[in-house]
Amino acid sequence: MRSWKYVLSKLFKAVVTENKRLIKDHYLLTLSPLKKIKKNRPGNFFMISVESGLDPLLKRPFSLHRSTKNGFQILYRVVGKGTTILSNKTPGDILDVIGPLGNTFPVNNKHRNILVAGGLGIAPIFGLADSIVNSPGLEQPLLFYGARTGKEVLCKKNLADISIRPVIATDDGTAGKKGNIVKVLEKFLKSGSINVNEYSIYACGPKPMLKALSALTNKLGIKGYAALEQSMACGIGTCLGCVVHTTRGLKCVCKEGPVFPLNEIVW
Repeated sequence: MRSWKYVLSKLFKAVVTENKRLIKDHYLLTLSPLKKIKKNRPGNFFMISVESGLDPLLKRPFSLHRSTKNGFQILYRVVGKGTTILSNKTPGDILDVIGPLGNTFPVNNKHRNILVAGGLGIAPIFGLADSIVNSPGLEQPLLFYGARTGKEVLCKKNLADISIRPVIATDDGTAGKKGNIVKVLEKFLKSGSINVNEYSIYACGPKPMLKALSALTNKLGIKGYAALEQSMACGIGTCLGCVVHTTRGLKCVCKEGPVFPLNEIVW
């Protein structure tokens, strides 16, 4: 359990500099902290109070999307009361934030990197891609990106800006290949054109996608990691609301994650 001293050291206020609607229910929130905070890294997350009062009472967890010159960005979808309130924030509004929290993606400098995003899982995966591209000595990562429809394929311009052309699959075939992105990845890995021992996989997305990806990496002997999307109330390991089953016992996603080896999660 984290101490409240630790929490206070992570607490800060941030001003909304932009809250841009991307598609009907997806927004890109840009925040500028009002004090210096610890450097953000891909995989980190923030607990954000969407309202200054007591309703809603609990902070909401959001993955770091990318760092900016004066702060950071959060990519989110409106799914309930809290995110509805957040979507109405305008430049100049002040939010209470705790973070950055959590661990990071353990990128293997000796391997080529495959990134897999499903739906809003592109939020932390884009930040990881951006970090790898800007790290001297690392090869350009490969990105496999699945979404329900072509309209929900996000970050296209930002990906192009860092010279990444994702392999896309959509459920309805309106963008890229029609079908499951893990199946598309499996076909690539089994094509015989690459040495799978030279690759590591980093992913974020819905549980069924990660479960299928875990089975695939286990079968092929590829090391893989996933940032888990989990509901949480405190973000510091106190409430035990984000516990997952692993091969090493019960683990709090907020405190010991959100990034875990794929083969450690008991799906």
